[in-house]
Amino acid sequence: MSIIFCLIGNLYAQNMAEIKNSLSIKQQSIIPIAAFCAKGDLQKLKPALNEGLNAGLTVNEIKEVIVHLYAYCGFPRSIRGLQTFMEVLDERKAKGIADKMGTDVTPVNTEVSKYERGKENLEKLTGMPQPESKSGYGDFAPVIDTFLKEHLFADIFDRDILTFAERELVTISVLSSIGGVEPMLRSHLNICMNLGLIPKQLNEFLEIIKAKIGKKEAKAAQVVLNEILNNR
Repeated sequence: MSIIFCLIGNLYAQNMAEIKNSLSIKQQSIIPIAAFCAKGDLQKLKPALNEGLNAGLTVNEIKEVIVHLYAYCGFPRSIRGLQTFMEVLDERKAKGIADKMGTDVTPVNTEVSKYERGKENLEKLTGMPQPESKSGYGDFAPVIDTFLKEHLFADIFDRDILTFAERELVTISVLSSIGGVEPMLRSHLNICMNLGLIPKQLNEFLEIIKAKIGKKEAKAAQVVLNEILNNR
């Protein structure tokens, strides 16, 4: 009998470890919401939004996902996504479904300048200090460095409704689905790993992209991920 209990205990421990090393149901739900919204596929976005709510995402979390992605695919896609989400919530309310609103954003400490807050967040994301002098596109067009630091990495990333890891899942979902932005995808996949996402979870992410978005998009993103893993 003790052997049986020991085997059951080992299986339970293995299952728990497997669950811990996999994307959560909520994390999995974020991926198609962000990807369909970025592609402007509103017909497929609707069931993805329903699945996200059913998986436990709050209304405010999904709103934040859709707001966040505008920085990577533009206001038109984001606004159409929010309008579609409003339709979904109205339909669910008409069916008697009461969705959880969730917590709102915590006020941000404004004593530190936006630029410095953005710089600090970027250092947390990348795990590397930010250089004092600008280079590349930041040197070529300094204003975009200011916009990135002050708006994207301060105004947006300072909002605590989503974790940094969840925001990066949104980001790589957008970048993988729109294509043609491999250098940015490479940077953000590295950020995902710096934030604690493991190769197994990133491959799970690609399986969702393959199943929901398309083989072409998943294949292109897989090439980038393989390069990163081979160089680590």
